[in-house]
This record gives sequence, structure tokens and C-alpha cells, in this order.
Amino acid sequence: MPASPAASPALSAGSPMDLRLAIDGLHCAACVARVEKAIAAVPGVESVVVNLATHEASVSPPRADLAAIQKSVADVGYTARPIAADEWLTNPTAVVDSEDEPWSPELKAHFRQLIVAGLLTLPVMIISMADLMFPGRDWLLWALSTPVVFWCGAPFFVGAWKNLRRGTADMNTLIALGTGTAYCASVAALLFPRMMQPILPELHSTTGQSGANHVAMPPVYFEAAVTITFFVLLGRLLEERARGRTSQAIRRLMGLQARSATVVRDGVEQQVPIQEVRVGDLVVVKPGERVPADGTVVDGRSRVDESMLTGEPLPVEKTAGAALVGGTLNRAGSLRFRADKVGADTVLAHIVQLVRNAQGSKAPIARLADLVSAWFVPAVLLISLLTFLGWWWLGPAPDAFRMALTCGISVLIIACPCALGLATPAAIMVGTGRGAELGVLIKTGAALETTCQVQTIVLDKTGTITTGKPSVVEAILVPTVSSPEASRRFTRRELLHAVAQAELRSEHPLGEAIVGTARQMGLTLSDPAEFESYPGLGVEAVVPLPTGPVRVLAGNALLLSQRGIACESLAVESRRMAELGQTAVHVALDGVPAGVIGIADPIKPEAAAAISRLQQLGLDVIMLTGDNEQTAQAVARQVGLKEVWAGVLPAGKAARIAERQKQGRKVAMVGDGVNDAPALAQADVGIAMGTGTDVALDAADITLLRGDLGGVVTAFELSRQTMRTIRQNLFFAFIYNILAIPLAAGALYPLLKLLLSPMIASAVMAMESASVVTNSLRLKRFAPTPLPVINPAPLPESSPSTPRPVAASNSLPVVTS
Repeated sequence: MPASPAASPALSAGSPMDLRLAIDGLHCAACVARVEKAIAAVPGVESVVVNLATHEASVSPPRADLAAIQKSVADVGYTARPIAADEWLTNPTAVVDSEDEPWSPELKAHFRQLIVAGLLTLPVMIISMADLMFPGRDWLLWALSTPVVFWCGAPFFVGAWKNLRRGTADMNTLIALGTGTAYCASVAALLFPRMMQPILPELHSTTGQSGANHVAMPPVYFEAAVTITFFVLLGRLLEERARGRTSQAIRRLMGLQARSATVVRDGVEQQVPIQEVRVGDLVVVKPGERVPADGTVVDGRSRVDESMLTGEPLPVEKTAGAALVGGTLNRAGSLRFRADKVGADTVLAHIVQLVRNAQGSKAPIARLADLVSAWFVPAVLLISLLTFLGWWWLGPAPDAFRMALTCGISVLIIACPCALGLATPAAIMVGTGRGAELGVLIKTGAALETTCQVQTIVLDKTGTITTGKPSVVEAILVPTVSSPEASRRFTRRELLHAVAQAELRSEHPLGEAIVGTARQMGLTLSDPAEFESYPGLGVEAVVPLPTGPVRVLAGNALLLSQRGIACESLAVESRRMAELGQTAVHVALDGVPAGVIGIADPIKPEAAAAISRLQQLGLDVIMLTGDNEQTAQAVARQVGLKEVWAGVLPAGKAARIAERQKQGRKVAMVGDGVNDAPALAQADVGIAMGTGTDVALDAADITLLRGDLGGVVTAFELSRQTMRTIRQNLFFAFIYNILAIPLAAGALYPLLKLLLSPMIASAVMAMESASVVTNSLRLKRFAPTPLPVINPAPLPESSPSTPRPVAASNSLPVVTS
């Protein structure tokens, strides 16, 4: 039977994780492009993705030469350090504390610099904007501005100097040039006024005590230098705070990890740090404590809150033999369980890793921003230089140099490569984090983008539309025309007994249903001999009965036909069962048709509403099943589906997906079984139910922690909302730079006599990158559309509405022909 969500080990499987590196010194998209290029040049590196929002790099393969990568990154002015996959597990306290204390040491340092810059910038602004004149005015401005520019703004100059040594440029270069030019021009005007007089017109004058000495003072731009520094620092602080909020979802997941555990060693209960729990340990969980590892209950009785995994608000009862998942909360009662998986092997750890990988990935839509970012800073430097020279040459006298300086600095400052770099990763971080909170694990940014483009969605019937927990509702003996006495040698009870033993080694849900029913009837089952399974067809085996061994052939009509067994006598009952939405298992005993077993798989309560919502989203919804056409159509009618692919064998599922793709359609596949894995891999987007097998989940691009179709609706709505946010961010970033740079260059001056002040330019630039992250944070409020209750369409009136389950008694329903 499919594993329950709590017991599902599916998330523990997967390909080797990429090498993850923390990159220090990233500030803009140009930094990202430079680091990616440096790492990609290291021999042995196959792919690399650098994320500006997380300041991390993911490098494949994981065994790439770390020392060579670190050296290559250092050569371009940054530092890289490896991040262990289970680093957060070794110090869960720090993770939890980071949620309550979001101010990192780096952020605190930036805040101190901002406060000092604000306190010193305020008097400079008042004196300059109010045009206050007094002896020593410009010297005071110089004294107040110097610590702002060179202490508060030190990171800009240090970064620019590193870039200069390597012949590169980034946002630090733009800011350092802007503030440095304004500061140096002001100092030169203050120290050498007569030398600067030819190029800077008189702004104000100072007069000696006798009134005879008149010294013309060129203008100073200290207020521009300090204001730019202050607003850029403010923008970075807001951006870093906002970036920190984008990772709150994954920090909350990490915070679910218990900090310590009570283990029984040598018969004594001991409190140990979580990292000291070992596989096989006997662990005690008391009321109110979080389960520290994955395991199996040995003794005790309690109710456990598994909402972090399944989303179900009601606690689940746990007794001996039940599975426990680390991170879930024990509500009442004490439990003892055997630790099966600990540390990085737990379901929680793999959920965290999946979310991290998704947040560190890059969506294809980011390629345009990457392409522009590679040339952005050099282009801005060139535009700034041309703007300065153009206004100095063509500007109106005597203000030509001042206008040239103002416009040149404004172009440097207003350009915002940060917004381009953050547009995609910030939205992906928040979107995938919100998805994890809703039980939807999206593996990559590419999967997120492709989901938004899907036009057709194919739903596997068993375990997706239906519960995947079928039960036997009928068992019918059908004597054959050629040998009516052959089948009468067996009773219905013996028929079910024989098939149940034949299915004992089968992992198919229908076989498990027959075995379960037989056991409920008290039948003793023995291992079959000569067992053979035929995927998509059925099974064949020799089983013991009180009357002697019997060769059993159980499956669909095609299996019997391939064995040369005529099954016309079974067709009437098979069709009747199909009209009821039942799956008919054809049975031949000793080579003679003997009967039909009817199995019904209940439709999930939310299936009809979820399918209706998917259709409202403009998707073509198709049901895929190995059942015959009549059974499939009966189920399809109940959930409102018009297109059905019936009678498709496991090997043919991927082929049917490929056929639809050849028609130019983007196809998503939803399934949960081993035989769904090829189709999930073939589809443009594979979506696996969290209650499914490891193989299916490995092949999927999206994993649903809960086993209901509402998660599929959530995945599509979330992907569309996230992509909408990314497009908004890119639009804002591009349109901002396209409009702001010409405006800063003085494009409005010929018509309106307006110039953009560098101070205003710095304020606008500071707000732009923060606004992109803030827009992405709106995804934290995403809520999927509530699904209304839609009752399945009724079956035909001539059919029984509720067949009586076989297991209700030891006798089977009597239906003969």
C-alpha cells in the first residue's frame, strides 16, 4: 500500500547535492556575473549558479576542486567558503535565534555607519539647502563630510579599489566615483579657489574685517557627497533587511528541528544534543516536545501534530508500529521510538535541502537580466563620461562645468544594477519558501517557470484522482460454456483465497486490496510458487488450496487472451463492473475462466473541485489509467473530465505524453507510483504526490507533501503568481534604468530647464533595489483559492449506489450467471 505522508521516505532519495559556497562581497548583478564566470573557468566545473539574494553559489559536480574554486573567486575580488549540507543541524539553536534576532553582525555594522552618516549629513544638508553663510562655513562642511565619505562610505571605496586592481567594475565603482568626484571637486574648490575659478563660477564670497579683501569662492558639493553616501547606505540596509525576510520560510523549517533529545542508553534516560542521536537509539518523546528524528514507535500512545508535513490541523494518533517524522510535535502522551534516520537523512532535512536548492537555482527568465548585467556597469561609466564631456562642451556658460559635474555624478549614482540582479532570485526565494509552507516543494526555478507555461495536465487515476486504497466489493463465479463444471469446483471464498495468495508478492494496489480483504475474512495466506508479475497485465502463480495446488492467472482480459483463455463468459460482469467505476480482475484457475473480482477505488473528496479549478485556469485536464475504457469513463464522469486515456500500459504512459508534446503543448504529469516515473520524467513538469514512492518523487520537478489534488492547484497558482512578480520586478528594473539614466543625464534640461540633483538620484536609486525585494515579499501573503465542495456526479440509476464491501462478512455477495 502507498506509504502515509508521515511514513514516506521519499524525500530522502535524490541525486548528490551540489557544492554550496557562501560568497562574500556580492553587491549587484555585475558581481554575480563575475563570480559565475570565475568559477565556471575552473577545470572540472560543469555548472554554477550564483544567487544575489542568498549570497550563495551552487556548483556542480559536488566534488569539484574546492581550493581551485576559492582561488579563482579570490582572484576576482570575492571570498568563498563551503557550506556543509547539514551545517544548520549541528547548531539548531543559532537557526532559531536568527529568527528572533534578524540583525546579523554585518547588518549591525551597516546600521552604525548609517546612524553616523545620518547625524553628520543632517547639519550639512541644513547649511547647504538653507544657504547659510558664515565664516568657516565650507571648512565646517569639509570636517563634517570627511568621516561620512571615508568611514561610512569605506566599503564603496575598498570595493572599487579591488575592482580597479583587477580591471573590473561594479556598483561600488559607480558609487565611489560619484561620491569621490563630488568630494574631491569640493576640496579642490576649498583649498585652491583661484585655481578652480576658471571652471567653477562664483557661488558666494567672504569678506575680511575691513571689508576690503574679497575672495571669490567656487561652489562646493559636500552635501552631494554625504547625501549620496547616506542614501546608498540606507538603501543597502533596507535591501539586506528585506532579503533576510525572504528566507524566513526556510528558517522556520529549520526551527522545527529539536535542539536536544532524550535517549535511553544502558537503561538510563539521557539528555543529549540533537547531533549526538544515532540510528538505532531508543528515543523518548514527552508531551509538548518535538520529535528529534525519523523512526518507528516502540511503545506508548499519543497524538502527534504533523501539520508541518501534511498540513492537516488535527493531530494523528500514534501507537506501537506507527511512523514518526522528525520536527513534528508530540501533543499528549509519552512515546518511545527507535531512531531510523537522523541528521541530514531525515525527511525534514531533505525538505530543507529541496527548498534551499530551489532558492539557489536560476529561472530561464533571468537570462536577459544576466546578459544586460554583464555590460551594465561599463555602459553606465561610458554614458557618465560622455554626459560630463557633452555638458562641459555644450552647456550654457558660466555653468557648463557645474552642470557637467552634476549630470555626470547623477548618471553614476542613479544607475541601479542591484535591481536587475535581485528581480528574479528574490521572487523565487519567497515563492518557493511560501510553497514549502503550503506543502508544495518546487525543486528548481526552471520548474517554477515551466509550470506557468503548461497547457495540458495529465492526471494518473490511481492514487491521484482516487485514494489509491482500493477495496474488493464483489467476487463473482462465472461458469464457462465449454466446461461449466470446471469453475464450479471452486467456491467464491476459494476464488478469493487463491487470488489473494497469488497477489501476496505483488506491490500493485489492486493486489494489495485483494490480500487485505482475504486477511480481514480470516483466510490464511501462503507464499505462492512460480510467481510471475506482468506489469500492466496481472500476475501468474501456483498457490495451495485445501483441494490441492492451483495455477492462478489474475489480471485484465488481455492477460487471459495472451494465454489463449477465452474470457467471453466474463465480459458481461466485467462491463457491469466497469459501468459502476469498478476495476474488474479476471481470474482463470487451472487454465479455465473462473470468475471476476470487482475492486473500487474511492474518489478523493477534493478531486472534482480541484479538476474544475484547473480547468478554470485554462488547462486541458486528461485522466490517464491502465483501466479499460468503461471503468475510466465512469470515474471521469464523476469528476467532470471529458478526455481520458484508458488502457495505457506503464511503458506507454511516457509515449502518450510525448505525443501530446509533439503537438507543441507543454505537458505536466501528476502521479505517485513506480510506473509513473518514466512519464513524470518525460513531461515538461513532473508532479509527484508526497504519499508516493521514492522513484516517482525522484523523477518529479514538484513534490506535494500532501496527497490531495488541492496541492496541484496550489502549485499552478503559486507558479503563476511568482512569475507575475518576476516580470513586474524585471519591468520595474529595466524601465527604471531606461528612464532614470537619460533623466539624470539632463534630457529634460533643453525643454524644461530641469536637472536631477545627485542627492535625489541617490535617494531614488536606494529605493529602487529595496522596492524590488519588497514587491517579492508580497508573495508571502499568497493564499491558494479555496476549493468548494463538489460532490461527484452520480452513477447511472440502474447501478447500485453503494456496493457492499466483501470484507463486511466472511461470505461473499452472491452474483451468478
